[in-house]
Amino acid sequence: MMSLDTLKTGALCLSIALGCALSADAQGRPPMRVHTATQSQPLALVPANREVRGGRVEVRETARKIEIEANGVPNHTVGVFPNAGNPHSISAQSIDFTVPKTPRVTGKTTDLGLNLYFGVALNGVPFDPGAAEFWQGNPRSGWNYDALGGAVSLGLDANYAHVQPNGSYHYHGLPTGFFKALGWSDTTPSPLIGYAADGFPIYLRTALVDGKVRDMQSSYQLKSGSRPGGNDPGGRYDGTFVEDYVFVEGSGDLDACNGAVITNSAYADGTYAYFLTEAFPTIPRCLNGKPDKSFYKRR
Repeated sequence: MMSLDTLKTGALCLSIALGCALSADAQGRPPMRVHTATQSQPLALVPANREVRGGRVEVRETARKIEIEANGVPNHTVGVFPNAGNPHSISAQSIDFTVPKTPRVTGKTTDLGLNLYFGVALNGVPFDPGAAEFWQGNPRSGWNYDALGGAVSLGLDANYAHVQPNGSYHYHGLPTGFFKALGWSDTTPSPLIGYAADGFPIYLRTALVDGKVRDMQSSYQLKSGSRPGGNDPGGRYDGTFVEDYVFVEGSGDLDACNGAVITNSAYADGTYAYFLTEAFPTIPRCLNGKPDKSFYKRR
C-alpha cells in the first residue's frame, strides 16, 4: 500500500487506478488515487519465486526492553517488484524498533490508522495492515478499501506483501514464506512470530486452549445487507471495505484487537497475545497496550 506518511509530493499515479486527484492536499501530500469499485475480487497474487539476499536482523533483550534492529530484507522468497500493481523496488531500510519487556493492557485501545505499524516479525519485516486507498480518493469518506479485499490492485505477492515508495517491504496479510521458514503447522501451537508495537507477542492462528490446539477465530463478521449508496458506495457488504465488517463480541475466540489471554511454554503464567487469522482483520488493526514511539511512521 502507499502510505500517506512515506509518499512524496509528485509521486506517480499508477495506471491501474481509475483516476487520480489533480492536486496535493494542504499538507503537501501527493494526490490520492480515485476509486469507485464496490465489489470484492479474488486476489491475483504475484508468485513469490524471487530470491533476495542481505537480510539482517538482531533481537536484543535488556532488563526492561526488547530491541529489534533490522534492514527489512525478508528471509524468504518474494514476488517480482516492481510489478503491474506496485511500481517500487525492495531496498534495505534502517529499522530500529523497541518494545517493553513487560507490556501491560492499558484498558484503552489505540487504532493503528495509517500512521502506526502494528508490529514487526522476527525477521525484521513490519506488519502494516492498512491501505491508503479510499472511496473516491477521499480519506474523510469513511470508506477505506481493505488491502485484502481485491477491489483495488496493490501488487501483493504470495506473502501478502508489497513495497512502499521508500523501498520498505511489509506484510498486509499472512506471510506464507516466513511461516514456512519457521516450520509452522496448524496442528501445533504457533511459535512466537513477532512483537506488536505495545510489546505483546504475536502468534499465527493456533494456540493451546484447554489442552487442545485451537485455530483461533476472529470475532469480526460481514455486515448484512447493502451499503448506503448515494454519496457513499453501494453494493452488498462483501469485504471490499474495512467498514464492511463489524465486531461481534463472542462470535469468535478473539477480542476487537484480535487478541486473547493464553498460556504456553514461554508464558506459563499466561499473557495477553495477538493472533494473525485467516479471516478479517488477518493482522490486528488496534492495540490494547501503549505503542512504543518507534513504531510510528516517519514523515
